[in-house]
Amino acid sequence: STRVSIEGHADSRGTNEYNLALGDSRAAAVRDYLASLGVAADRMLGVSRGEETPQCTEEEEACWQRNRRGHFVFTAK
Repeated sequence: STRVSIEGHADSRGTNEYNLALGDSRAAAVRDYLASLGVAADRMLGVSRGEETPQCTEEEEACWQRNRRGHFVFTAK
């Protein structure tokens, strides 16, 4: 009964529209990978967060790398 939302995140560079599309692509890649491992596709939802919720706010490469990620949010049905 467990479900997972996969949030795709991007760094702060680029336009908001570009980062939302990049976050969507990142979430889809993670979802496809988990499906290839046998996780049922109907238990996963991909969501783009773009640059809206960064883990790190410094403007440097190490920080930008931390913000480019797929983040899991597990929920019960």
